[in-house]
Amino acid sequence: MRKMKTMDGNTAAAYISYAFTDVAAIYPITPSSPMAEHVDEWVAKGKKNIFGQKVKVMEMQSEAGASGAVHGSLQAGALTSTYTASQGLLLMIPNMYKIAGELLPGVFHVSARAVAANSLNIFGDHQDVMATRQTGFALFAESSVQQVMDLSAVAHLSAIKGRVPFVNFFDGFRTSHEIQKIELLEYEELAKLVDQKALNDFRRRALNPDHPVTRGTAQNPDIYFQEREVSNKYYEALPEIVEGYMQEMTKLTGREYHLFNYYGAKDAERIIIAMGSVCETVEEVIDYLTAKGEKVGLLTVHLYRPFSIKHFMKYIPKTVKKIAVLDRTKEPGSIGEPLYLDVKNAFYGQGLQPVIVGGRYGLGSKDVLPSHILPVFENLKLDNPKDRFTLSIVDDVTNTSLPVGKDIDTTPEGTTACKFWGLGSDGTVGANKNAIKIIGDHTDMYAQGYFAYDSKKSGGITVSHLRFGKSPIKSPYLIDKADFIAVHNQSYVHKYDVLAGLKKGGNFLLNTVWTPEELEKELPASIKKYIAENDISFYTLNAVKIAQEIGLGGRINMICQSAFFKIANIIPIDDAVKYLKEAVVTSYGKKGQKVVDMNNAAIDKGVNAVVKIDVPASWKYAKDETVAKKKVPEFIEKIVNPMNRQEGDKLPVSAFLGREDGTFPQGTAAYEKRGIAINVPEWQVDKCIQCNQCSFVCPHAAIRPVLTTEEELAKAPKGFEAKDATGAKGLKFTMAVSPLDCSGCGNCEDVCPAKEKALIMKPVDTQLSKTEAWDYAVNTVSHKDNPMKNKYSVKASQFEQPLLEFSGACAGCGETPYVKLVTQLFGDRMMIANATGCSSIWGASAPATPYTTNYRGHGPSWANSLFEDNAEYGLGMFLGVKQTRERLQSSIEKALKGHLSAELKAAFEDWIANINEGEGTRERADKIIALLEKEKENNDLLNEIYENKDFLVKRSHWIIGGDGWGYDIGYGGVDHVLASNEDVNILVLDTEVYSNTGGQSSKATPTAAVAKFAASGKKTKKKDLGMMAMSYGYVYVAQIAMGADKNQALKAIHEAEAYHGPSLIIAYAPCINHGLRAGMGKSQREIKKAVDCGYWALYRYNPKLKQEGKKSFSLDSKEPTTDFKEFLMGEVRYSSLAKQFPDQADALFEKTKKDAFQRIAGYKKLDGEQ
Repeated sequence: MRKMKTMDGNTAAAYISYAFTDVAAIYPITPSSPMAEHVDEWVAKGKKNIFGQKVKVMEMQSEAGASGAVHGSLQAGALTSTYTASQGLLLMIPNMYKIAGELLPGVFHVSARAVAANSLNIFGDHQDVMATRQTGFALFAESSVQQVMDLSAVAHLSAIKGRVPFVNFFDGFRTSHEIQKIELLEYEELAKLVDQKALNDFRRRALNPDHPVTRGTAQNPDIYFQEREVSNKYYEALPEIVEGYMQEMTKLTGREYHLFNYYGAKDAERIIIAMGSVCETVEEVIDYLTAKGEKVGLLTVHLYRPFSIKHFMKYIPKTVKKIAVLDRTKEPGSIGEPLYLDVKNAFYGQGLQPVIVGGRYGLGSKDVLPSHILPVFENLKLDNPKDRFTLSIVDDVTNTSLPVGKDIDTTPEGTTACKFWGLGSDGTVGANKNAIKIIGDHTDMYAQGYFAYDSKKSGGITVSHLRFGKSPIKSPYLIDKADFIAVHNQSYVHKYDVLAGLKKGGNFLLNTVWTPEELEKELPASIKKYIAENDISFYTLNAVKIAQEIGLGGRINMICQSAFFKIANIIPIDDAVKYLKEAVVTSYGKKGQKVVDMNNAAIDKGVNAVVKIDVPASWKYAKDETVAKKKVPEFIEKIVNPMNRQEGDKLPVSAFLGREDGTFPQGTAAYEKRGIAINVPEWQVDKCIQCNQCSFVCPHAAIRPVLTTEEELAKAPKGFEAKDATGAKGLKFTMAVSPLDCSGCGNCEDVCPAKEKALIMKPVDTQLSKTEAWDYAVNTVSHKDNPMKNKYSVKASQFEQPLLEFSGACAGCGETPYVKLVTQLFGDRMMIANATGCSSIWGASAPATPYTTNYRGHGPSWANSLFEDNAEYGLGMFLGVKQTRERLQSSIEKALKGHLSAELKAAFEDWIANINEGEGTRERADKIIALLEKEKENNDLLNEIYENKDFLVKRSHWIIGGDGWGYDIGYGGVDHVLASNEDVNILVLDTEVYSNTGGQSSKATPTAAVAKFAASGKKTKKKDLGMMAMSYGYVYVAQIAMGADKNQALKAIHEAEAYHGPSLIIAYAPCINHGLRAGMGKSQREIKKAVDCGYWALYRYNPKLKQEGKKSFSLDSKEPTTDFKEFLMGEVRYSSLAKQFPDQADALFEKTKKDAFQRIAGYKKLDGEQ
């Protein structure tokens, strides 16, 4: 009996590739990163490949770099693999041509993903792999987790034997992350399949000075063509090699594998041809239709390149009359997508000539249900079936879509389906991964788990989809018919249709603070009605109360999980508790025994805390009170609100007419009102000293000082408290809080310096009455000019409107306070180029746009190009604006030679004199615009100037991104842009890891930090980006840390923007990936600790001062005063090293300290120079 294990597709691919890999050159990208992470973790644990060695893993600075390293390693005679997707794969294309051209046996494992076009999409389709089909790589596809396990080995074995490199691909954010109980292949049996002669020949062909050769010559027109043709024989031989190894896999597993696998009626008349996970769905539909006597089938494509017509035709039933080819990609302007055109071409000149139509499906992980496949077969019944169709959408513009078919249930009988609605960072997903592994590994049941989440990360919505039963489970789509639904956040009952698809007699568990009596008042009528009409067994659980009592804060996952096992009764509850506690050690052991004990207590309490609710008969007739609808902009009503209700799938193509280029309006995040906080701050008016520090550090701009007149205060709603404003005579001061926009981190309370705290965190339900007061503060209270003469102080800056608000950043995020501050100072004239990463996801995750406008409609323009080219993108923006402004200057100079009023002449001259000065630019522009409106009349030149009036203001150009961008993949661009000596500002938000892809090591990661790709602690020191930039001599450089010195951060941002030249600000930003023991509610305090112990230094280098003969470098942080190691032990990224690798930890910690103090010594030296 073969060993069974519960794992996802990424793990299966990593497991197989590890066996055949000498060297892995890697770079993180979603959703392929886990493959490389597993390889790195196994190396740290000493796992051996089939050659008896640990894999040599090297993280590179980009995918382009990774492919270069793969190429070099292959030429050195080492079997080399990499793992990538999307734009990452596209960056590898130049090297792919080289690797294929040189007949090197590399394997690229790709979790196929969408490619950014008019928007970024991190989810799955085949756009990336289809962009590589011209490179000479073999393209090899799998449809399920089991196939990834079975067939990935075929890619490695065939590459060795056939001398052709492989892209081994499966669907990203389906197969890559779908957890399945599968059979394991053993390394011993795989080792026997390697063609040892071919492997030895490969190693002997490697570059070697003992028998040197030259490779990669520059060739002329005389022989290049012939050289390109001479390798044809390898491609002609490859299909039989692959088929041969597929037969070996069939012998090992008992599962039938061919280059093309046929499924369905032997005498089928209508078939679908496809590749990837959709094939599993199609098979379910075929089972359903053939049971009704319909003659249908499916041809699954495995080896797509080289495309073997001989093998293809072998498996097509001779009875076939009509074929639908499904492509998971889009090629605008083509006469058809790739697989469709290849199939049509394969039938050219054959005796069998069926009708062939093609369609697109599943772009960006658009879910494909059986009811979407049904119409494909129905379409083939027509005399003239629709060609170039689309599935799963409503295309009411170009009318390509097939209508959705009958709702059918194709899951095997006896399958239990469960859905869990959670909040990103509440632990729901992690607990469900444990649950599916417990069921899969400890019972004879088959199990499947998939986790759907938006791109908001922590604080976003997550829906876990778990299936288990006695029969193998295909169903690679989200659950639409559930036996059990759990809702782990009570606010969801008002926002989403959480019970949609819950079967009659099913179970519903709600985590809520509401008592059984309060449910009558709080539950929406639609939910009460559904429960009563469908005989739903309804349970509640107050996991929030239990978690807070235990000390787990908002981590309610294990409490809810044990409750699930009690209600679902899949395995005996005592066994479930035992297995859950074992899983806790695996998941949280590295965080310390205290965390393990707390989670064990959570499991015990969760089992006994479930309350069964008696459902009154009156609920069948429940009706909601009519609530007056708030008037909102059309875009909010028609696009944003449906998307926020999780109903974006239903939006037709026509909803985006006029927005074909992907443009979204600013400020839509203000309409979300997510209400995700457990506790929010309550302002204690009498205790407040009006310092505004709470507002300064708030990551979400959910707490702000508001100034009102006596008249405005008199009209304010209940709950709008105020006191006399200090420093603003005649005005009243309020510290307004938005309970529905706050994420509940508590940093505001933590930084409050008042003798008695002026902010106290209280349960959100006690503060919801203040929402009206907030709305009044931001929507009705009039704009007031800053009462303080200089806005560049902590207090004064907060009287400026934040133009970044309510983003999807994690609670306590260390990044957003910096960017928010920049928008308060310069937001009305900012242009932001944003690198892909956390700051682009919290900055523009559709439909939420947190960058907003001020009372005049001015605000930051924001755009994202790619991860790797953000600095260049921002410089391009600057150059484009500079050119236009220079043309405007020329027009104004021309106008000055004509007849103008003295006032307009003076305004024009003042503008030219200060053309590049940011301070006062808005006022100068306003003055000119007002005068032009009076004087321009029919003057062509003045009208031309007026037409370009929005270029009068000196733009503030900001290039923003994280350390993965600034230190690694985008460093070449950062360096070049700084060297260009143009007036742009670069802000690097330094979390010391790749935050958005899940915490991988970057060159900003210090020694000893445990990160993905540095599982046993990073061995090399942190790159000093600031010192490198300072070497130019004309770049303004600053290192800042808000929680340590707010004034220094403010001063640096002000100086950088005012400097006429390039500037670089590196801002220290704590992140959930750090694992702060104090929690993210103390992230600002953690920043202070980092500076106090010498881990992070504060400085400013201003070349302008040098030109003036003054001291240009200022070390702003003081001598370290606290214990360095104590700081490290306060973060799991360091403390876990001591637990996992105690023998190495102390030496690495000592090196971390030495590295940090060496940096400070260098800064002191600069500080001492004049």
